[in-house]
Parts: sequence; structure tokens; C-alpha cells
Amino acid sequence: MKPFNNIHGSGFVRESLRGIPPAAGTVGLHNLGNSCYMNSILQCINHIKPLTQYFLKGDYVSEINKNNPLGSGGRVATAYASFLNDIYSGDFSILAPRLLKQTVGLFAPQFNNNYQHDSQEFCQYLMDGLHEDLNRVKNKPYVEHMEAFGMEDNKAAMESWRKHLLRHDSIFVDYTQGMHRSHLTCPSCGRESIKFDVYSSISLPLVPAKNRTSIPLKDCLDQFAAGEQLDEQNAWYCSTCKKHVCALKLITLWNTPDILVLHLKRFTFEKCPTVDGRLLRRKIEEKVDFPIDRLDLSSYILGRIDPDAPPVYKLFGVSEHTGSTANSGHYTATVRNSEDGNWYRYNDSHVGSTSGDAAVTGGAYLLFYQRVKGTLRWAGMEKQMVAQQHNDQNVSNNMAAGEDTGFREVVGKKKKKKP
Repeated sequence: MKPFNNIHGSGFVRESLRGIPPAAGTVGLHNLGNSCYMNSILQCINHIKPLTQYFLKGDYVSEINKNNPLGSGGRVATAYASFLNDIYSGDFSILAPRLLKQTVGLFAPQFNNNYQHDSQEFCQYLMDGLHEDLNRVKNKPYVEHMEAFGMEDNKAAMESWRKHLLRHDSIFVDYTQGMHRSHLTCPSCGRESIKFDVYSSISLPLVPAKNRTSIPLKDCLDQFAAGEQLDEQNAWYCSTCKKHVCALKLITLWNTPDILVLHLKRFTFEKCPTVDGRLLRRKIEEKVDFPIDRLDLSSYILGRIDPDAPPVYKLFGVSEHTGSTANSGHYTATVRNSEDGNWYRYNDSHVGSTSGDAAVTGGAYLLFYQRVKGTLRWAGMEKQMVAQQHNDQNVSNNMAAGEDTGFREVVGKKKKKKP
């Protein structure tokens, strides 16, 4: 049957197809009308094993936050759990994720249509939406951003994370969120500001060079760590100069979570001098060479590195794009199955065997990595905060017991009475 219009994947009702998948969780997804952006992301996050097991075992049910105004009352989380149960049931070779798409559309109207969308934007919404649906914080207090300039970094990082936990605490915080240190400097007066911010993905600039066929991922990471000068659209307000300025901004990774998402900034806006200076969107098509089995980020981490769970990662998923803009073209995915360890390529309902190296193309857009050794809740902040708490308690106990803490009480000399 021919489609009635030119929307990719539409034209007739597509239903799930029963059959035996090639591996657990390796199921094709019908395109429901330009929904390849969604399918690409679902195939990647379906293989975040601790999150998937959390849903499959039903652990999410007791943590649904029905009254969170930033969530969906648990409806997105419930629809996602139902989707995962179908994916891992072993009963389907192709699924039509209609319920999940409709539920997301109810709470995110930008996706409630048959238009093509940016897979990175959908990934961000879905992860944030699931987090808010499962947020263990029932009553969020007002928390002000903390200025860390002049503070010792470790203390500032722990206090910033503590403030974050007052409003955000879910399994997504446990596994997918890290923290970076943002340092702003006013180019006019030299005023500085330091803040520790939470992230769930890292956007990396691409640095194409002449006479080179590909871009090493290391170059992208180095450029990210080198800092930038903000443009007028992202100007920072300097309280000393009393105006917005194009500040110098340096972002440094403080730590990294167990699940790390790298966003390759392929889509840029550039001024076109021949079209009244209007901004034109351009795609960088160069291939980025990224490691499959060993991405070591140790040299980019400013905070403490845990030898039992170092920042060394292996790739497990790639969301890929072909076309000229993020809101057109087509999305696919290459994913390492979390059960059998083999690689599969997903093109909507079509699934085939492949290799991790096959994902290293000019279409790679989002890279999904997982820590190779060990696990660190809150990107290691839990371990550090517990250690600090024990240290503070020991100091308190020692002082209460009168043990030598290195301090001496100063006792004034008694004055002699005059005869």
C-alpha cells in the first residue's frame, strides 16, 4: 500500500509485529510519521542497563511523583515502562511505540505532530521528563545559585551538589548527571564568577581543519576545555560594570557520571553577509574519530578521580543523522546490545548486525558511553560527601573526648597582687 503523503513512515496504520528478536531488546521500531528521531534515541537509552532493569523490575512504581508540576504525573514514566516490557518480552520483532509517542506529545506539544525533530532535543526532554516523573523530592524548596569565587573548590562542589539534591533526586541523577565548574571573567573590569553546574550531556564543538578527512574526538574535547568568549546573544551581566558583557568563559569537568552522553555540535549558525547578515544554519559533515572501547577522560577531570571507578568509558550507542538540518533528513542508531555485547544497526523497523567501528561516520551525532570499571552514584559525589561527613564526625568526637586536635587553649596569666 502506498503512503497517502510524503511523510516518511506514514500512509497506513503500522502495528507491532510478533516474532523472535535476534537478541534481548533488539527490536525494530515502526516509523509513525517522521518519528525516526525518537526511534534513534529509544534504541540507545534502551540499553542503559541499570535504568532498564529499574523499569522492568517495577522499582519505578513506588517512586512515581504524581504531584510534581514539572512532570507528567508519572504518565511518561509508565508509558516508557510499558514500552520496555514489550521490547524485552521476546514476543516482538517490530514494535509501534504509539502509546509512548502520544503520551510524550501530551506533555511536550512540540513533539505532538508529524514533523521531523532534533534527536538531541528529544533525548534531553525524555531524560528530564522521566527524571521529574520519578523525582524523590516531593516538595522542592527555593534554592539560590551559589557563588563559588573565593571558595575552596572541593567545598564549593559539595555544597553545590547538596543544594542540587534539595530539588533533584532520582535514578537519573544517580547514573546520568555530573558536574562542571564554570568560570566567567569580565573582559572590561576583570570581575570573576565561579559556579558549579549540573549537566546530563556535554556539547562538544567540532574543529574542522583543511587537508584533514576526519576530526579526532580529542580535538573536540581540547576545544571544549580551552574556553570561549561569549557572543552577544549569550552575554553575561557584570554587576561591577552594570551591563551585559561578552565574558570569557571556561568550563572544566569536575566529575563524570556512569552514563555519559556526548553531543557533537554538527549544526551551527553563521552570519551570511550576502543575505542581510541573517543567521544561516549549517551542518558540519566531517567524520569524528571517537574511541569504541576506551575513552579516557582523566586529563579533563578537575575533581578527585576514584581509582576503583576511573573516568574510562566504552561506547554503547550512537544516534546518527543524515541530511542538511537537524529538523530534516533521517535518524538511525548503532547500538551495542547490553545483554549479548554485539552491535546492531537500527533503521526504524529494520535491524541488522554491524560493528562499533561502523558507527564512526560523518553522521554520528550523539555518543552514549558507560563507565568501564566500577560505579559511582552521583558521579562520585556520594562517596566524597560520606567521607567528608565521617571526617567531620571524627573531628567532633575527638574534640568532645578532649583528644589532641592540634589546637591549644590560650589561658591568660593571672596578675600578681600588689603588696
